[in-house]
Amino acid sequence: MTFKEKIYHQYVLLVHDKIRLLQKTLHDLTDSAANETKSTAGDKHETALAMLQIEQENSSRQLSEVLKQKAVLEKMDPSLYTEQVVRGSLVKTNKGYFYISLGLGKITMDDHLIIALSPESPLGMQMMHLKKGDSFCFNGTDYNIETIQ
Repeated sequence: MTFKEKIYHQYVLLVHDKIRLLQKTLHDLTDSAANETKSTAGDKHETALAMLQIEQENSSRQLSEVLKQKAVLEKMDPSLYTEQVVRGSLVKTNKGYFYISLGLGKITMDDHLIIALSPESPLGMQMMHLKKGDSFCFNGTDYNIETIQ
């Protein structure tokens, strides 16, 4: 498995873990709401149910967003190599590795810090369609593209 494929699979695992956690949270909130309906504490009961409903809505919204991220990741081909930066590219710069995919944060792979960026993010937009050897400046920092996988 290539370095890029290992990174891709690590981010897929990260997204799957988020999905599992949110599904468990929703399940727990549903159980709590069911238990709360058995209570008859008046205003306190109504407030608790309203709070649980808000938490359920927030968790459902988060789950929907993570499911969209999963769908985008699943459409990406980690074996794809291009001459220029596109969604799915692993870009090595003089400042580190950037995986142009989704804004999924940082991971460490083989002692290298990898930052997953959305191509719509400010830094991602700067990199899009550049080629090996190109340079650009972002927030006062100069970046040189060393490789694109």
